[in-house]
Amino acid sequence: MACSIEVLFTPAEFRALCDRDLKPTVCVVLDVLRATSTFVTALANGAAAIIPVAEISEALKLRRERPDVLLAGERDGLKIGAALTGGVEFDLGNSPREFTSVKVAGKTVVSTTTNGTRALRACAGARRVLVGSFLNLSATADAIARRQPEHLLVICAGTGEGAALEDVLAAGALCDLLASTLRATEPQDSAEIARRVFLRAQGDLPGAVRQARNARRLLAYADLRDDVEFCLQKNRFALVAASDAAGTIRKEICG
Repeated sequence: MACSIEVLFTPAEFRALCDRDLKPTVCVVLDVLRATSTFVTALANGAAAIIPVAEISEALKLRRERPDVLLAGERDGLKIGAALTGGVEFDLGNSPREFTSVKVAGKTVVSTTTNGTRALRACAGARRVLVGSFLNLSATADAIARRQPEHLLVICAGTGEGAALEDVLAAGALCDLLASTLRATEPQDSAEIARRVFLRAQGDLPGAVRQARNARRLLAYADLRDDVEFCLQKNRFALVAASDAAGTIRKEICG
């Protein structure tokens, strides 16, 4: 049976998932700049788990219950500070370069971001939820190919309420890989659109991404501009990141 591949481009589309039966569906969530890239990097550097939450208040509640967790996240791209929490400074922002082994090895990280955590929560009820990025693109494609799902849903976290070019490019790159790794595919128009966007841009992917709204915003901050180049590294980490039924993300042991 051919795998039906569908891409969702905006938050409005993934919010509507609550009305769909996702039990036969494998979901891949992409928030290239930067949440999913950061989660993958944290796991690669030894983090025990990532717990994504939608609101700052949820993160603070988990810290009260589990004082050993690290708090991470951003609002408008910047690390969450005491002004937004009533006095608690988050340990980490949302830059993957912060999540070194010295800081995160063996730790559970509670993270709240603007769009990425919302996209992950929208997949509740799916057969399987994978966390994707350019950093682990091939490993993610291989994990999908091993399962040969009936339906694959690629979810772009977007920017604000709109589409994000970098996520669409990553979705297209994944669709292009799957065209050769799955036994048979049945791409919906949305998947074909994403793939064509990627194929057109792949000769100068950094140049294409620099035009994206998220990238322009990050490039304007001296402390964050290197995140753009970091997140565009293809296949830096040979790991699969998967979210369990409770929403906790861990490195998957592949056998």
